[in-house]
Amino acid sequence: MTLDVFRDPRSVAVVGASDHPAKWGHWLGRGALTGAHRRTVYMVNAKADTVLGQPAYKRLGDLPEVPDLVVLAVPVTDSVVDEAITLGVRGVLDISAGRASSKDVAARVRAAGVRMIGPNCLGLYDGSADLRLAWGTFTGGSLGIVSQSGQLGVEIANLAASLGVGVSRFVSVGDQVDVTVNDVLADLVDHEPTRAVALYAEDFGDGRALIGAIADLWAAGKPTLVLTVGASAAGRETAQSHTGALTAPLDVVDAACRAAGAIRVRTPAELASVAHFVLSTKVNGDRVAILTDSGGQGAIAADIASAADLQVPRLSEELTAEISRWLPERASSRNPVDLAGVGEQDLSVYSRIATALATSGEIDAVLITGYFGSYGVDIPQLCTRELDVVQELAASGGTIVVHSMAADGPTVDALRANGIPVFRDVDTTLVALRGGARAARTEPRKIPEVSRLTGEVGSGYLAARELLADAGVSFPPCAQVDGVVQIPGLQAPYVLKADWLTHKTEVGAVVLGLPDEAAVADAHGQLVARLGAGRYVVEEMDVRPDAIELIIGAHRDASFGPVVMVGAGGVTTELDRDTSVELAPVDIEHALAMVRRLRCAPLLDGWRGRPAVDVQGVAEVIVAVSELIAAREDIAELELNPVRVTADGPLAVDALVVGVKP
Repeated sequence: MTLDVFRDPRSVAVVGASDHPAKWGHWLGRGALTGAHRRTVYMVNAKADTVLGQPAYKRLGDLPEVPDLVVLAVPVTDSVVDEAITLGVRGVLDISAGRASSKDVAARVRAAGVRMIGPNCLGLYDGSADLRLAWGTFTGGSLGIVSQSGQLGVEIANLAASLGVGVSRFVSVGDQVDVTVNDVLADLVDHEPTRAVALYAEDFGDGRALIGAIADLWAAGKPTLVLTVGASAAGRETAQSHTGALTAPLDVVDAACRAAGAIRVRTPAELASVAHFVLSTKVNGDRVAILTDSGGQGAIAADIASAADLQVPRLSEELTAEISRWLPERASSRNPVDLAGVGEQDLSVYSRIATALATSGEIDAVLITGYFGSYGVDIPQLCTRELDVVQELAASGGTIVVHSMAADGPTVDALRANGIPVFRDVDTTLVALRGGARAARTEPRKIPEVSRLTGEVGSGYLAARELLADAGVSFPPCAQVDGVVQIPGLQAPYVLKADWLTHKTEVGAVVLGLPDEAAVADAHGQLVARLGAGRYVVEEMDVRPDAIELIIGAHRDASFGPVVMVGAGGVTTELDRDTSVELAPVDIEHALAMVRRLRCAPLLDGWRGRPAVDVQGVAEVIVAVSELIAAREDIAELELNPVRVTADGPLAVDALVVGVKP
């Protein structure tokens, strides 16, 4: 069912409309009337004859027609919703909170073919349709805002407005008993005024559907910026494996953003600044040239850029010589480029140098930081010339971003009008530039399809070994120990371990370096005395020199489904917390990218004379693990730790598989 009734309804009835300016009914009624030139607006109030200068009706059934959209501005009984359903309304916007039967009401709404936003939401706004049914004031523009928290959504709108960014559509989804975040995102794909989307979500619901909706927005040329509080809907129980414990909720959200082609931001202010950047201009890389009229501000900008993972490259001798022609001897023509006061003498030096940098092919963006933008404010005689420089900057053919000491003024307005993003502080400027660079190189990842498999999960190390070996993972030769110790065909040294225990090292359930069968038998007796009778496993010990230990695992996130992880492994896994995560399954290309993101990746390539290891083989194990958990919906989590990797390939020396609880 479409959401067109929430875009541009033919008529709106506000139930609980009020003349009292502090009440919801006043805001919603007044907002509804701003669109009275394009739709009929009805006020419903059981205790008043008129509201906001309009006739007031006692109940919905008294209206002269069936309204297209009903807005519930005050807590109401279920009978009011049932009346709306019976009358045949197409949509309900439920602002009210706390009705225990809301899910039952939503079920009746859906059964009748009616759509409902809310309850417990802040309303909606559509600038192109003059639809104002929310608390707050919105300025029209091109940023769509979809928020699970209504007030946070309004904060994002206000922050964006301070940067000259208006809102195309605002939807506060509230409790999502019917219309969900996914529904609203999908509805924005063909919403012409929307050119970028801001999403705040706390509960991601059907995460894979969310990824599809964001990917569709990306395909429509509408980047999505995601803000969350750091917890997906998973609410995971304590994991039996290291995999779940090492994978923070934000790691999974980041993996989902990569799959969807979205950009995650940390704060509402960062969201607004990145939105301003991507709606103004584009940047094709992370090489930044800094142009400043203050050596101190240039140096700080360089430090912040480096901390933001942006490059501040040294300029070529040819480019440096070209720039030097316009600078005094005391000025720096390196990067940062310092005007050393020449800007006050000739403002055109800004545009000349910025254009030379932007067209050099050596950088991707020019950051102008410092006083520019303030000349026309502090020295009115320079206002016209400064505005002329803005036009020259706009014609430079490159990406220009400005940090100006002027909070506002004609030059700031002109910069933004010409598609040049401008900010009050350099930190925000570079955060926005970083977000723009990420957006330029981000695109959705097609998650491979795998056939669904069934089978027995089993329990213990041997069962996990067998399941993973069938998937293509290599293990050392082993033998089961039941009572009498026998190790036919195995090569010393040996490892003895309790089959049924997880985290074996922590409970002393594994004995390493046993030289012969007698030592194995003695160790077996000691383990039985301490841990009890059970199934034990004797295995050839991997003694290959220069092995690097990794952990490769997977678990099932409640929102985003199967997730695969690789990280620094061994007994210090939790201490290192060096991991890389993607939604499963992954192909070999993305598995290799996961490995390259690890801090320990240089060890795999050979460190200080040590031989490089088989990274391709590691990637193949990651692929196998990712495909297994994606194919087997009865597996909750699985883990290989450690996986010992040398130039001869990876070898898993412990494994765990946990089934989904019935």
